[in-house]
Amino acid sequence: MDVVTGNEMITVPPGRTTLSDRRTQRSWSVELAPYQLAAFPVTQAFYAQITGRRPSTARGDQSPVECVSWWDAARFCNALSQRDGFTSAYRFRADGEDIEWDESADGYRLPTEAEWEHACRAGTPGPRYGELDEIAWYRGNSHERIHSVGGKRPNAWGFHDMLGNVWDWCWDVYDPEVYGTYRVLRGGGWFDEHWSCRASARRRSHPTFQVDDVGFRIARSHR
Repeated sequence: MDVVTGNEMITVPPGRTTLSDRRTQRSWSVELAPYQLAAFPVTQAFYAQITGRRPSTARGDQSPVECVSWWDAARFCNALSQRDGFTSAYRFRADGEDIEWDESADGYRLPTEAEWEHACRAGTPGPRYGELDEIAWYRGNSHERIHSVGGKRPNAWGFHDMLGNVWDWCWDVYDPEVYGTYRVLRGGGWFDEHWSCRASARRRSHPTFQVDDVGFRIARSHR
């Protein structure tokens, strides 16, 4: 696997995952059909190959792309779908302020947060799929910088950097009643303390937000 330009996809088995919201004290279960998820976050080299852009603050071909907004990630998914001959998953409104997900499309997309958590846990019940220092770059071991993808041990299903290194954008709106269009972030980043690097930890941000510890990985519906 060439992590610089590749996009190795792993088929995730069906299952059920339970999500929870700390503000409302609400929990809900989501039944998941099989789907595919990238083994690694999108790298800077891969992002540049598809978009011609290098937005990241810290340069490194094999490092996760960062300083990308949720909108940037969605557009990347469509561009990659078009390159590979798939139907684009997202339809953008003419004014660029709204988006629809065509769930029948076979193209690349962002994972839902339920898909993300199911893949992160990989059948494990605890907050992490291994000892944190072995699986994640976080404030305690990152020397406060981003690292190349794949440098830590993957989980049982073969996913790298699900925790730490960069947060992953997910499709879902976080809490529309309180935060409007803010989207979900998952996984923790290189600058986060250990308590943010847990399978259940949720963060939110405006979809135009760009910062040096937020990236994304791609998904596809299983066909």
